[in-house]
Amino acid sequence: MVQFSEKIKSFLNDRWLVFVASMWVMSCSGIGYLFGSISPVIKSGMGYNQRQIAMLGVAKDLGDAIGFLAGILSEVLPIWAVLFIGVIQNFVGYGLVWLIVAHKLPVLPLWVLCVLIFIGTNGETYFNTGALVSCVQNFPKSRGPIVGILKGFAGLSGAILTQVYAMFNFPDQASLVFMVAVGPSIVITAVMFLVRPVGGHKQVRPLDHSSFLFTYSICVILAAYLLAVLLLQDLSSLNENVITLLTIVLLILIVLPVIIPVLLVFFSGPRPVLEESLLPEPEKQESSRMGSFILSEVEDEKSPEVDTLPPSERQKRIAHLQAKLFQAAADGAVRVKRRKGPRRGEDFTLPQALVKADFWLIFISLVLASGSGLTVIDNLGQMSQSLGYANTHIFVSMISIWNFLGRVAGGYFSENIVKHYAYPRPVAMAAVQVVMAFALFFYAMGWPGSIYVVSVVIGLCYGAHWAIVPAAVSELFGLKSFGALYNFLTLASPAGSLIFSGVIASGIYDYQAKQQHEHRVQGSGLGLGVPLIKDDYLTCYGSICYSLTMGIMSGLCIIAFILSLIVVHRTKRVYAQIYGKPQA
Repeated sequence: MVQFSEKIKSFLNDRWLVFVASMWVMSCSGIGYLFGSISPVIKSGMGYNQRQIAMLGVAKDLGDAIGFLAGILSEVLPIWAVLFIGVIQNFVGYGLVWLIVAHKLPVLPLWVLCVLIFIGTNGETYFNTGALVSCVQNFPKSRGPIVGILKGFAGLSGAILTQVYAMFNFPDQASLVFMVAVGPSIVITAVMFLVRPVGGHKQVRPLDHSSFLFTYSICVILAAYLLAVLLLQDLSSLNENVITLLTIVLLILIVLPVIIPVLLVFFSGPRPVLEESLLPEPEKQESSRMGSFILSEVEDEKSPEVDTLPPSERQKRIAHLQAKLFQAAADGAVRVKRRKGPRRGEDFTLPQALVKADFWLIFISLVLASGSGLTVIDNLGQMSQSLGYANTHIFVSMISIWNFLGRVAGGYFSENIVKHYAYPRPVAMAAVQVVMAFALFFYAMGWPGSIYVVSVVIGLCYGAHWAIVPAAVSELFGLKSFGALYNFLTLASPAGSLIFSGVIASGIYDYQAKQQHEHRVQGSGLGLGVPLIKDDYLTCYGSICYSLTMGIMSGLCIIAFILSLIVVHRTKRVYAQIYGKPQA
């Protein structure tokens, strides 16, 4: 009995259980992805026009992006408290929206609904922060897969919640808002005490690699299953029993990863004493600083002819000079200048990171590339409509699935790069930005099948960014203030989308729609003098509607690629120190 109670205690403090619970949290945290389904309900229930719905959309985007407070609180409060704040915001914000839309409360002004949607959506920043901070600290040497899988589940949450809603067969559409308020609140409250740092770097097992492979398999099966369910529901009319069965299978797939901690704790042998290195201790950081300064001194002291020697002889000369400088520094004969503040690879606060060139290079690259990806996602319905496709929601669903796979794959492949080659993780970001540029250029040229290419490639590449960048930032700027750093980076996508979608894409679309309207009027014989009615709804047809926008964003992705390569060049030494020599 005593041994069983020890097993239960070990199970509750296992880092894999924390990871699985975090996956469940993230599968409820993508509330913003459901706005496309919620907005028609609000529009019909409140009698709003499209401009008023757009204002609610802006409130949603702001709530989704502003996570500074969540990041700061994650440094001073326990993780369960951070998650519970998000639960309260989600429940209160969307709960009141449901009461208003269902006419259980008096009709309130538009600005009140904007505030409520901002509060409700902002709750997901607490869910994201709590789950990511806990798991990155528990798996310090597997940051890419961890971030990729968790962010992938956040991207799938809209499809998951929609499927659960379909199973319950609520009598009115306003119940979708009710489910958004209640569903995530129940799930996250149930698991919030499990999600926390548990000293996971001391829980390394030989079976961890197999556990990650099993998790990846579940992710791929889940994505394929959801895609099949979406297509099945679109192509045929399913009865309530079939929908319920499909949803139960979906929930089983989501719960299935809990097998991993169960097997590891209850059915495997004693855990070997293995440990992953976290961030360096202060003494090690000091030694690391000294090593970096000595390397700098070596560059200054070595003679020019050293560079012309054969590699083996050059290495011997540099090692000899380095040893002499170390001894001289220890004896006090060489005075080493000490740089104020942390060095890359150590713990930074947000203000310290904001004065570093590497942080801003990553942020601007993310604005250009991720902002372009979000612009495509936001406009995909109109893009497919302009090309004559009737079922536009199929492409929207497809891009969410590929977004999920991109996040999972981005984490997996970038982790292989750093572990097997000790090469900077941002090189993976540069690679996906080149692919993005090609896909956007493909659409700009109006080549056949461009909408399918954009749906798949942009979904994959946009998703990959949100697996690669948080992991890279945690490596370069530490884990201590990771929550604040991550939430600052989340501003990049909406900042880019605000310009690319709100100014460039919409401006070009409206211009082309107006031109087509004038040509139609001229062709009808009424002449060009017929004025457009104010707020007249104009629709643009053909690839011309977005071709120029796609061409511009393709160029911006090339600029982002160049910025990422600069980061790669500047951080080679840092990654070599973190991950050691490349594995053979």
